[in-house]
Amino acid sequence: MPFTYLTNLPLEQAEERYPAWLAEGGFQPKTETVPVAQSAGRVTARAVYATLCAPHYPACAMDGIAVAAADTFGATETTPVTLEPHQFTVVDTGDPLPEGEDAVVMIEDVLWEGEKAVLHEAAAPWQHIRQIGEDVCAGEMLLPTHTSITPAAIGAMIAGGVLAVEVFTRPVVGIIPTGDEVVPPTDHPQPGDVLEFNSSIFSAMIVEWGGTARTYPIVKDNKADLTDALTRAAEECDLVVLNAGSSAGREDYSAAVIGTVGEVLCHGLAIRPGKPAILGRRGPVPVLGVPGYPVSGILVLEHLLRPLIEHWTGKKAPAREQAEAVLARRVVSGLKYREFVRVRLGQVGDKLVASPLARGAGVVSSFLKADGILDIPQGKEGLEAGEMVTVSLLRPREELEHTLVMMGSHDPLLDEVADLLHQTHPHLYMSSTHVGSMGGIMALRRGEAHGAGCHLLDEADGSYNTSYLEKYFPHGGVYQVECAGRTQGLMVAKGNPLGIKGFGDIANLRYVNRQKGSGTRILADYLCRKEGIDPAAVYGYDREELTHTSVAAQIAAGTADAGMGILSAARLYDLDFLPVCVEQYDLLIPDYAWGTPAVEALLEVLQSPAFRERLEQLGGYTIDQPGRVRRHF
Repeated sequence: MPFTYLTNLPLEQAEERYPAWLAEGGFQPKTETVPVAQSAGRVTARAVYATLCAPHYPACAMDGIAVAAADTFGATETTPVTLEPHQFTVVDTGDPLPEGEDAVVMIEDVLWEGEKAVLHEAAAPWQHIRQIGEDVCAGEMLLPTHTSITPAAIGAMIAGGVLAVEVFTRPVVGIIPTGDEVVPPTDHPQPGDVLEFNSSIFSAMIVEWGGTARTYPIVKDNKADLTDALTRAAEECDLVVLNAGSSAGREDYSAAVIGTVGEVLCHGLAIRPGKPAILGRRGPVPVLGVPGYPVSGILVLEHLLRPLIEHWTGKKAPAREQAEAVLARRVVSGLKYREFVRVRLGQVGDKLVASPLARGAGVVSSFLKADGILDIPQGKEGLEAGEMVTVSLLRPREELEHTLVMMGSHDPLLDEVADLLHQTHPHLYMSSTHVGSMGGIMALRRGEAHGAGCHLLDEADGSYNTSYLEKYFPHGGVYQVECAGRTQGLMVAKGNPLGIKGFGDIANLRYVNRQKGSGTRILADYLCRKEGIDPAAVYGYDREELTHTSVAAQIAAGTADAGMGILSAARLYDLDFLPVCVEQYDLLIPDYAWGTPAVEALLEVLQSPAFRERLEQLGGYTIDQPGRVRRHF
């Protein structure tokens, strides 16, 4: 097939055509023979047959005496039979059955009169004796082809005389990281350095799937060097992953290099993330070019490398469990691509709720937080909030059913609560989705969360949260639970080099803001009105971040001069902090979740000394009575 640059091949076609094309080029698994004792987890390359019977001799199955059963006939409680020493043999479990004897009497059924044995019950022929081949017979098939070897299978093979077994090899997958800006992992990267962690992610995935990963040194964006590296890896490995350089940039040479040393089936898949993937080969060796963004790479490997490794090893993982869930927020998708969206999941009442996570191809943390994958077909523009969707689960359903779903305002204390909750109640989990205080209130109104962090300022009287609850829950249905007071203020660079004195100075600064609907954004809007500042005239006022820590990160990086946030976030990034106010941060718990064991456990954590200690370590919080119900609406 001729190579077309940046095609838009549907994933379903790629999954079907790529393995077939590779097979035409000679791609096939290899086998090796390994000691049975070291074969756990491997997959048989051919059927395994016993060469010995097990047991291979008549074996005594009990400690006791071996006898000729006929010598014991007639023995009863009232008419015992006494055996002379020459009529029996004392045996242990596993001893060969003595010649001329055909039964074993358990030692506890024997009474002794000197050296004589007295029996009050007759023995049946062949009782308590393991016959030849009782477990395994020579010539019997122990394991069929393509069978994973378990510990029990190891025992059966050894018992059957099989000491070595032919298994599929673990395919060696070469990983070549590339890029001028890419550097080995370090805790002190320089501006412009991109830490090379994709190979570590990919290696772990490959090992999990049954392969062996071999990571090569980072190769700069140079055609000659890339060609040499790919040629070497294809000679030394069974499969090769060329990471980055697969797009259409001026230094994206991967497709050309793969085409030089081998062949390219296609360049470009109709998926997002992951579009610039390259499907190639060099002789019998598959060469997969994957994008540099980690999420893109993970998805491409999941769909195109994993099936190749499973074909090679003969060990196919079970399909992920599918579940129906209610979509918490609208998701927009392009018609040209099949899109994979990472979601957080939790069981709220009788429904599973799916909350979309950040969708950037470089947001690797979205996979860390994801509980499931939402697959949006090519040709569909998106999905609406409240729509029922099918999700592939990344966590066991049982865990999801024991997960507290929190939506609303972001605060690092929620992570501390989640950690303490799981520590004290290992079967419980808590997931937080940062949608702002108003987003949390709306999620509770829709019945899509067990709780919400909230800190909404009432400009009329300076109170927090109560007036909003009265407005949005006019008929009641929610508990306002005290969590902590927290100091909000202006975060600025260390040493305050611009001499910022207060919020009123933002008119002349590069500002970074929180998203609309968050309590911090509402506070900033209020302060703008109070200071007579036109938000439209503030550079960056519409630049939105979803968390306090992400605002702090922008200021620490020097891309913004100031932003509203909490003291604990400023401390985390070693920023200066200009206090503005202490606000009330509450957890809102709806009636439908109140009283459940998980919420009871949550309240225990809030009231615990351990939680108080963690807040003190974070700094910037005032602690009164966490877990106390302020009001029930």
